[in-house]
Amino acid sequence: MAPTGDNMNLSFEPVTLSNQKDYRNFLSKMPVKTSDYSFVNIRGWAQEYDLTLAFTDQLLWIKQAKPLEILWAPVGNWKNVDWNTVFHQLSLPITFTRVPEQLVSIWKDCSHISLEIIDERDHWDYVYSIKDLIELRGNRYHKKKNLLNQFLKKYDFTYRTIKSDLIDETLAMQEDWCSWRNCESDETLASENRAIANILQSYRAYEQICGGSIFVNQLITAYTIGEYFSDDTMLIHFEKGCPLIKGAYQAINQLFLFNESADTVWVNREQDLGDEGLRKAKLSYHPSFFLKKFHVKVNDIK
Repeated sequence: MAPTGDNMNLSFEPVTLSNQKDYRNFLSKMPVKTSDYSFVNIRGWAQEYDLTLAFTDQLLWIKQAKPLEILWAPVGNWKNVDWNTVFHQLSLPITFTRVPEQLVSIWKDCSHISLEIIDERDHWDYVYSIKDLIELRGNRYHKKKNLLNQFLKKYDFTYRTIKSDLIDETLAMQEDWCSWRNCESDETLASENRAIANILQSYRAYEQICGGSIFVNQLITAYTIGEYFSDDTMLIHFEKGCPLIKGAYQAINQLFLFNESADTVWVNREQDLGDEGLRKAKLSYHPSFFLKKFHVKVNDIK
């Protein structure tokens, strides 16, 4: 990819909390919002992917430098952009990752743009009906409902919304979870752990962030960090449970949605990143639909 700093006079800057208001303004104009483009996600993972931002009049550009240099989809009102002009101003060829399906369709409709498009199945978002995940009705949810009921009957628990007073305890639970899963020997888990700590340490500063926790014997045994992502969608960033507590994951999944988002229609539980176990777990909750994303190379302007 051509050096992105030379394109369109783009000036990239670090992702900071001071960017939040401007970032969310661009995000609000996006016709389809996928989990990658949440500000919580962008800042939380900024160090892991070496993400930087460039603001222009119409679009916000995101550059990833690790493990390779590549652009993410521009953020803004894609429908009001003259893409032929935009791509004329870029040094082509140029490559994008995590491009939502609707933006791919818009680019394909531009008659003079030559594209190479590759499905990024590992980055598809899983979106579920919140009503379904709260009620867990029918045979397809039988195992989930059974594990939830076992938890509810066995444990004397308390559900608590995560606010400022629970941040330290949530961080301690995350450290315990990393010990159980031996994060130090798995760079993917270690990277996620750093992102979680980054988000929790700035929890009070994020707009629309929310969380829930389950206490058993006065200790957090499961927690969820989410975000009110749009008028009809809750976004789940992280969900962790104690492996010694049977049904902990089913319980925090159901209780968080019931307590924090029962009036919302959809819950986006992000992608599986190609992990077979995670894919199986996400499919087992029967997603209502996927938000598809693609790897796109813009070769030239015809």
